[in-house]
Amino acid sequence: MRTRLLILVLIAAMSPGAVLAAGQSAGAQPAAADPAPPSYTEETAWLCRPGRDDACAIDLTTTVVQADGTLTRETWAADPKAPIDCFYVYPTVSTDAGLNSDMTPDAAERNVIAQQFARFASKCRPFAPMYRQVTLAGLRQRLAGGGGGDFDLGGGIAYADVRAAWQDYLARDNQGRGVVLIGHSQGAFILTQLIRNEIDGKPVQQRLVSAMLLGATVPVARGRDVGGAFQHIPVCRQRTQTGCVVSFASFRSTIPPPANTLFGRAADAAHVAICTNPVTLNGDSGPLRAYLSATGRTIASSTSPQPWAAGTTIDTPFVSVPGLLTARCATNEHATYLEVTVHGDPADPRADDITGDLGLPGKPLPNWGLHLIDVNLTMGNLLDLVERQGRAWALRRP
Repeated sequence: MRTRLLILVLIAAMSPGAVLAAGQSAGAQPAAADPAPPSYTEETAWLCRPGRDDACAIDLTTTVVQADGTLTRETWAADPKAPIDCFYVYPTVSTDAGLNSDMTPDAAERNVIAQQFARFASKCRPFAPMYRQVTLAGLRQRLAGGGGGDFDLGGGIAYADVRAAWQDYLARDNQGRGVVLIGHSQGAFILTQLIRNEIDGKPVQQRLVSAMLLGATVPVARGRDVGGAFQHIPVCRQRTQTGCVVSFASFRSTIPPPANTLFGRAADAAHVAICTNPVTLNGDSGPLRAYLSATGRTIASSTSPQPWAAGTTIDTPFVSVPGLLTARCATNEHATYLEVTVHGDPADPRADDITGDLGLPGKPLPNWGLHLIDVNLTMGNLLDLVERQGRAWALRRP
């Protein structure tokens, strides 16, 4: 709840131009006066590493709620022999008081691992560094001070830390294995810079299974699959394609991106925001395999928890709602985005809607879309894609 309140305070100080400038400026590097990155040879510098009892070693049991209200349980387990690796950079979640976070994991960092990354350990070895990200308070302070265009969510000491973690991973752990890069929001901006500076067109690109840059605007040249953010790494168009990019920002079909949208609009008219539907990797519609938080679900008109199915109690951390959600890539006059449709049926006992909109109950903020749950909505589809891409990369391994 504290994180959500801070986000709401942050939004009040934000301007769309500031967020777009922060996310889309190119080529940022850490300033010379910035402090040195932490040592990533230290185990405490990582939220997740393979084989540890850490933020990724958690209960991810899921209750599957069918349209008729039937409940079943889906168990989960990590794969210690996963053939590829995943390297994850988390979004803006830190509730630390400073401009940049410290290196001590709090509930906010652990919770976002549970929501966005731990489940990938069933398909790949998990690597998730701590880093001194721009905090919620820091972002609000910088924007309120009028510095919207003067800083970069993909740069500074946050970028320097992630770069150091990536270099440590390559030196100690990779050993020629394929790797999926996964980031959301601030994490996606940082990974975009990392790929541009350290991977695109370089020998290490051969190890890239894919880059999943979620909840951010990643530009590509209009009518092409390269150009824009990257010169040699294309947009993913087929499920067995490797060395490519998956990116999208999700919005409800009933609340499409408005003129002041924060996502889905490239800053350069020669570019367009990448949208790759993780279900189909094209613009076609398909069913989302969402993994949503089972606690605290509220409907738009109420702040009281609502059941996922009438007369039921959920006792697992996550819920899956097959058939309730579909997605397709769409474009309106303001943005290119992942359009999420909710197929609720008042005649059945299952919930007819989801939550995840930023804003107050009944007053979603249209310019943010479903940013808070970009990854939750698509988790099952992303897992399927990682598995397929991992197999394809192994067959083509350099």
